[in-house]
Amino acid sequence: MGEPGVGLDRVAPMIDPLVLRNDPDRVRESQKRRGESTELVDQVLAADESRRHTIATFEGLRAEQKSIGKEVAKAQGEEKQALLARTKELAAEVKAAQAAADEAEATFSELAKQLGNLVIDAVPVGGEDDGTVIETIGTPRDFAAEGFEPRDHLELGEMLGAIDMERGAKVSGSRFYYLTGPGALLEFALSQFALSKALEWGFTPIIPPALVKPSAMEGTGFLGQAAQDVYHLEEDDLYLVGTAEVPLAAYHSNEILDAGKLPLHYAGFSPAFRREAGSYGKDTRGIFRVHWFDKWELFVYCDPQDAEAEHEKLLSWEKEFITALELPFQVLDVASGDLGLSAARKYDCYAWLPTQNRYREITSTSNCTDFQARRLAIRGRFEDGTKPVATLNGTLCAMTRMIIMLLENHQQADGSVRIPEALRPYLGGREFLTPIEK
Repeated sequence: MGEPGVGLDRVAPMIDPLVLRNDPDRVRESQKRRGESTELVDQVLAADESRRHTIATFEGLRAEQKSIGKEVAKAQGEEKQALLARTKELAAEVKAAQAAADEAEATFSELAKQLGNLVIDAVPVGGEDDGTVIETIGTPRDFAAEGFEPRDHLELGEMLGAIDMERGAKVSGSRFYYLTGPGALLEFALSQFALSKALEWGFTPIIPPALVKPSAMEGTGFLGQAAQDVYHLEEDDLYLVGTAEVPLAAYHSNEILDAGKLPLHYAGFSPAFRREAGSYGKDTRGIFRVHWFDKWELFVYCDPQDAEAEHEKLLSWEKEFITALELPFQVLDVASGDLGLSAARKYDCYAWLPTQNRYREITSTSNCTDFQARRLAIRGRFEDGTKPVATLNGTLCAMTRMIIMLLENHQQADGSVRIPEALRPYLGGREFLTPIEK
């Protein structure tokens, strides 16, 4: 366990302030690659200059105030009266300077938190459709050669008695569902398999809270461009998490970690709640895009110089998990304009969805370098001093999408679904899910 951070700046820089001040063109280039405002960089620089100036003014006045306080005790007569008069003036000036410094800090913080993480140079430039496929693993089945047309996951789920969308909508509204019978058993099997793999890889399992304070949500970067997708409980001022990444990142907030114990590997299981704002009309059938699902999330704290190597490890573990489930998939190096605020680089895994005849996203892993750690005041005590650590995250198993892929890719002509060997020990050795009698 780390120790609480002390002496931290009142305004936590979102990116390294030395890079911002000494190499602003690098920040501008990163913003440009993200498709975001480059003018924001100049606004942040101006706000930083104003902030430092107002703080210096305040500290100068405070120093004078302390000095005069000592002189008053020694002075007499007119000198003392003059010092007391100046003391009164200083009290008002210090108060005004404090207010100006607070306002300047607030302005700087508000602007600085809009800057995205610095994009790693190797990331492909572009938007959502410009990611680079760096690997294709497995071959999609040729259902035509097998003599039948594949059913989609909802039809299969209803035949198996595994998915109930009608009652989900009745009880909770659109984009909600029930997993029933074999559907529930399939989620528990996936969860147990995910846990077993995480333990094999050396991760510490954690069940984190699904409700967090605004500081945790903002610290991980989910109250910026992603705010519209977040559920907020106004009366309690708490947020429902969209991923265990949020409570896992905030787990060591305001702490100084022992660098000798890095990297720290955590595997968190939690529900994920998403408003899916802006997705009207998209993936409305079935459980591909829903307001709630359960998920295993991998999370890493490490020395910043090890972050890229840890990122490759996270990707390799995701690939190992998907391969064990016998799903054909591709690995994408996500383009700069589709990274999200906190990520400096992100890899997505897209599995083959037979009824859509295309690959769809099922996992992602992001290298957030020291971006989240700066926002959350998480530092490590290294040989060369105390500095922010790096954080990384990776989806291991988002249940609904993984269930979709299993049902569609392993379906048989009679509507049954073959269970991949890796999951059979968690389903009592069962080899198939079979349609229920109606």
